[in-house]
Amino acid sequence: MTQKKPIICLGIMVADIIGRPLHTIPEPGRLVLVDEMSLHTGGCAINSATALARLGFSVEVIGKVGADPFGDFLLNAMSERGIGISGVKRDDQVGTSATMVMVEPDGERRFVHYIGANANLSLSDVDVETITTASILHIAGSLVMPGIDGQPTAELLAEARAAGVTTFLDTVWDDTGRWIDILAPCLPQIDYFVPSLPEAQALTGLEPPEDVARALLGKGVGTVALKMGADGCLVMGDAGSALRLPAFQVDVVDATGAGDAFAAGFIAGVWKGWSLAETARFANAVGALCVTGVGATGRVNTLPDTMQFMEVTPYNLN
Repeated sequence: MTQKKPIICLGIMVADIIGRPLHTIPEPGRLVLVDEMSLHTGGCAINSATALARLGFSVEVIGKVGADPFGDFLLNAMSERGIGISGVKRDDQVGTSATMVMVEPDGERRFVHYIGANANLSLSDVDVETITTASILHIAGSLVMPGIDGQPTAELLAEARAAGVTTFLDTVWDDTGRWIDILAPCLPQIDYFVPSLPEAQALTGLEPPEDVARALLGKGVGTVALKMGADGCLVMGDAGSALRLPAFQVDVVDATGAGDAFAAGFIAGVWKGWSLAETARFANAVGALCVTGVGATGRVNTLPDTMQFMEVTPYNLN
């Protein structure tokens, strides 16, 4: 695939230690066994970048890791995948962000997270020239990057858009409950907003997906794509009409990273110039492939293989 300008994923970078399947939470002082435990790359920026690289796109990551073995692991893994890492800074004051992921038999997960170096990413770590020469800028993991969340992110997005860069933003769950207080200045600078439905509901205070999407459009977002898991997605652009697409029917092994895979699929469709319907269907397919394997990028595949998957896989219409 010919591509002169890279896609940039700026955001959180995490080492994931995944144990599965977890049948029960151990009592204090007790031990439970799992069939598998493994180390994987994680974090929204790496997850989306990895999916995009597998789909054949030129992609770079901007973020921060510690000067520790977890940081070495993440950088080496990204390099092996052909992901640009020149924008990744190393912090010798704190460790690389890490998460213990406990996967239940049905694929649902429980997390124990150390925010680490992600908390120290700041505007001074970001080369604005790199941002403004990209094709797409994806802010991956907003609300858990206190060094750039809020107004600094809004400034980055505004500079990118002024240079003709298409902007994306995805959130993670904000356990502090700040939501709109942090994201308000960013929303008018987002061309494509791809949060999960629960995150978007918390952000707007509304429940029905259509109402949530309209509220976000009213705050300046260009297009909203709500990730709804087994229910697929809802997409709404400036025309204000809701487009619902069902998920593909697959056996879920591990749902870790499915939302980031969806975001990557949506970015791919926008980059290719597809319609919103084509883009959303493709994003659903990338997310579906992700959950059929272990880890934050599961079995995300090449673009041709993903298109083939879409041709032969039925929708989940239950």
